[in-house]
Amino acid sequence: MKPQRARRPGVSVWALVWLWFCCAPAQAALQLTDDKGVVVAFERSPQRIVSLLPSLAETVCELGHCQRLVGVDRYTNWPESLKPLPRVGGGLDPNIEQIVALRPDVVLMATSSRAGERLRALGIQVVALEPKTHADVQRVMLKLGQLLEVPDAQRIWRAIDAAVMAAAQSLPAGVRGTRVYFEVNPGPFAAGEGSFIGETLTRLGVQNIVPASLGPFPKLNPEFIVRANPDLIMVGQRSVDGMMQRPGWHSLRAMRGQHLCVFPAEESDTLVRPGPRMAEGARIMARCLASKAPAVSKGVARP
Repeated sequence: MKPQRARRPGVSVWALVWLWFCCAPAQAALQLTDDKGVVVAFERSPQRIVSLLPSLAETVCELGHCQRLVGVDRYTNWPESLKPLPRVGGGLDPNIEQIVALRPDVVLMATSSRAGERLRALGIQVVALEPKTHADVQRVMLKLGQLLEVPDAQRIWRAIDAAVMAAAQSLPAGVRGTRVYFEVNPGPFAAGEGSFIGETLTRLGVQNIVPASLGPFPKLNPEFIVRANPDLIMVGQRSVDGMMQRPGWHSLRAMRGQHLCVFPAEESDTLVRPGPRMAEGARIMARCLASKAPAVSKGVARP
């Protein structure tokens, strides 16, 4: 018997092979999971970015890609190069039409923003990121580094972290243990121990009078601060007006001894934004402590 020749694949098989290689969906060049658990895929690194949170815009710039930002929220004011950009309203409820007109490849926003679903419905990619702690700042830095294809984002974070440590080491031993109240805005809303501001205070060696159990930025009854009687108060210029009119505040140790740091608007913005200027915020707080903290002996502040 003659051996049978192997049968060649039929035309339909070759067609299937051709279809597989030529018509299969292309894999996304990069993808990341945002803080809402949504996996966002991109064919290439976004070149036109709208940011709806100041700290996210600042991080994009710190990573060396300010030029990719084509629009920002109304509160973004640093670095200086971003000031001429179009403003698209507030971060929580921005102007959707303005954003669409800017033709962004991606919109960066806080997880609390209400605009995400509406933008996705219009075919616009959205990445929701909201740093609240030091670990969050690092994570967001790395995620945006991934999005922007910046290979050394971890090095940038290490520099920020080292600068916070240096600010702590610059403080005289006498200020350690100072009991501090940090007011974020006149609610009064405070920075609790669990916030990134509270974490910085802890690293500076001082005690936050607002425990982590109350949340990162709790709204307090002014009587709570009177009972806690802090040694030193940190507050922005926008919030200081009317403080002395609060019942019982004239008797606070910090008020009686003028142990009060009032930050101008630019410094306040630096302090309350969890991003690349966190190191500068630590230096600002360290200067405040060095100049305004009362003398401390055996952990008890002297009025």
